[in-house]
Amino acid sequence: MNLRLKALLVHLLTATGAVLSMLALLAAGNGDWSMMFFWLVVALIVDGVDGPLARRYDVKHNWPTYDGVLMDLIIDYLTYVFIPAYALFMSGLLPGWTGWIAIIAITYGSVVYFADTRMKTKDNSFSGFPGCWNMVVLVLFALKPNFWVILFIVVVLTYAMFTNIKFIHPVRTERWRWISLPVAILWVVFAIWAAMVDFHAETFARWGLLLTSLWLLFAGLAQQLTANRA
Repeated sequence: MNLRLKALLVHLLTATGAVLSMLALLAAGNGDWSMMFFWLVVALIVDGVDGPLARRYDVKHNWPTYDGVLMDLIIDYLTYVFIPAYALFMSGLLPGWTGWIAIIAITYGSVVYFADTRMKTKDNSFSGFPGCWNMVVLVLFALKPNFWVILFIVVVLTYAMFTNIKFIHPVRTERWRWISLPVAILWVVFAIWAAMVDFHAETFARWGLLLTSLWLLFAGLAQQLTANRA
């Protein structure tokens, strides 16, 4: 198989995210949150795989007809932002006006962030919270905290998108990748587990999600605070 064909196949793999987002949306429309999150996690896996493949097969050079970055951003906005925001609003976790504040903050803030050319740092991390609302909302579904706590988390993370606080990319950020990548894989395992048991409160998956999420959220900040020792 020549490199041009491999590059095309990588683009087509990325494009499957659009189908996965539609499947997630259909599940959300039926109130089947477990199935919705299952498709979103599958989309997250595709998103984690296609990047390394795109770099390996140099898709910009070997199949420049398609803009993989643009395709990825379109799909990411659907799967990372739009559908999770819809689920948060429709699930009843945020009653009344709190739900409106959340979906406006999430969708408006994220589209501005996604268009920001300064979102990536020199070490391939993110400057500001990278709008991974699919992960955040899934954890909120699993833990079901008080709605004030949920609103506080949404507001703080929306604000964090427009700061210089560093957030790691578990695949591309080299520093501490030996732990960040396994933690990210564990997060996916716990996420699928939680979705498959319909976010049952007595499973260990919810606490696994919490612990792995804390690492993924704060590892970048820890790297900033210890940068002089690296």
